[in-house]
Amino acid sequence: MLAKVLFEVAVRLKKETGVHIKFINLSGGIGIPYNPDQEPNDIRAIGDGVRRVYEEVLVPAGMGDVAIFTELGRFMMGPYGCLVTKAIHEKHTHKEYIGVDACAVNLMRPAMYGAYHHITVMGKEEMPCDHKYDIAGSLCENNDKFAIDRMLPKIDRGDLLVIHDTGAHGFAMGYNYNGKLKSAELLLKEDESVRLIRRAETPADYFVTFDCFQIGKKLIK
Repeated sequence: MLAKVLFEVAVRLKKETGVHIKFINLSGGIGIPYNPDQEPNDIRAIGDGVRRVYEEVLVPAGMGDVAIFTELGRFMMGPYGCLVTKAIHEKHTHKEYIGVDACAVNLMRPAMYGAYHHITVMGKEEMPCDHKYDIAGSLCENNDKFAIDRMLPKIDRGDLLVIHDTGAHGFAMGYNYNGKLKSAELLLKEDESVRLIRRAETPADYFVTFDCFQIGKKLIK
């Protein structure tokens, strides 16, 4: 449907202005199944639908040479990255809170959009999800939460939590608010070996562009 709308606009632009359109960008709006109960989008079916409306709208208008661009970063990368974090705090007040050693610096989507990212508690995959938690980071912002009122197995300090589908919006949206340093990135290879592909930031990285005093660089070293 989006492709058809854009193709029709392109045809109208050509007719009204005579401009030669070289490409049309279909953007990157193909979602991924953030919830395990969701069905993934069929990229082949979507591609076939785009081809059909291309032939229906553009080709008859003499625009069969228009290239199609798209930006499917989330579709290609999102499902293939995880944020692994450790439960380091717990708080029992009017709600049950679990504090983890990651924060919105590592994954901004839940804080910015209220986005859902599925969470697995490692080693407790078969346990009942009978505890309701807010999973909170360590920034001084009350929206620094990976989950709100999420039903999960009982979480103990030291448990590892895997936050799924972070391959497209983790490091790419990362920042250093409150002096937080970005985490390392590990690549899980086909042979099940693991390789460090980006080291964790250090305080020296954080201050490397700061040179308020002549002795600043010496202090950093």
